[in-house]
Amino acid sequence: MVDERVEVASEGGTYPVLVRNGLLDDLPALLQAYAPALRYAVISDRTVGGLYGEAVLASIMGAGGQATLHTFSPGEESKNRSTWGTLTDELLASGFGRDGVVVALGGGVTGDLAGFLAATYMRGVPVVQIPTSLVAMVDASVGGKTGVDVPAGKNLVGAFHPPRAVLADPAVLRTLPRAQRAMGLAEAVKHGAIRSLDHLAAIREGAGALLEGESAISGRLVAASVRIKAAVVAEDEREGGLRRILNFGHTLAHAIESVTRFQVSHGEAVSLGMVLEARLGEALGVTRAGTAHELTALLAELELPVARPEGCPSDPILAATRSDKKGTGGRARYVLLRELGIVDDAGGDWVHAVEDAAVRAVLLDW
Repeated sequence: MVDERVEVASEGGTYPVLVRNGLLDDLPALLQAYAPALRYAVISDRTVGGLYGEAVLASIMGAGGQATLHTFSPGEESKNRSTWGTLTDELLASGFGRDGVVVALGGGVTGDLAGFLAATYMRGVPVVQIPTSLVAMVDASVGGKTGVDVPAGKNLVGAFHPPRAVLADPAVLRTLPRAQRAMGLAEAVKHGAIRSLDHLAAIREGAGALLEGESAISGRLVAASVRIKAAVVAEDEREGGLRRILNFGHTLAHAIESVTRFQVSHGEAVSLGMVLEARLGEALGVTRAGTAHELTALLAELELPVARPEGCPSDPILAATRSDKKGTGGRARYVLLRELGIVDDAGGDWVHAVEDAAVRAVLLDW
């Protein structure tokens, strides 16, 4: 049995991340405690909505609340301004007002999209995050970042909008395909790579059970990852400095997602991005030699990709990095490790501007 609580600091105060088996059974009481409202708008993709949507509505309404379900097509392709606009119009047509609360029920795409909807609807209404994927539980639902993708790049339009609460039930992870659980582990590895060798060791030791979705060990992993992220976010909520380290692997990951038109999933792309950015750090003399090899071995053990996928040529990836939101002056910037568990602070900026030639060399050798 897992029953964990992590407090996350934000400008508006703290909010809890609750990690508990069977937590969804207590949803009405939890919503009443952390985000009381006249009405709840549950946002979900059609896959997750089909699995849990009606049960969530019945639970809320059975306790005397009002709720409506609003769904969209699953996949990163739906995280765009068009879907945001459609959902906004649906809420307006239904009479949803400022006395309502948005409930994001789903994975990372849903959390980002529903969070952005809440941040912008009538200039902002509260949101509660109910992550149903491992990647959303360990990372995407925590920290208040919301947004949508645009043709120029991923997450380039968005807002910081912390949730009232994050409610994570590890029991739902068993409904995921094994490959999706592996994708979530990529973000957990990232947390260990930037801050904690102990976290990496726990992931390695529990790899088999984590891939099987065993709820107790998965719940402990979620809580441990959230604690790492919460500590970083508490120091730098708006990503002006330290919080940038949470983007380790993501400059190239987002470029890979873009070039493959999201045929490579976010978790897979983060795995590939971490391998490449560790190699880049070694090539630049910033990262201890052998770090990339150690990281690659762990990711492979977790059944994550480490080699170049098909349809992923070097020059388009390099071009896509230039629109990354961390870039300046048209140059991409990278989070580089000193070694596993420690990020190089780049003189206090936490990201390195790297010449295209160095990145191209690593990509060509991939």
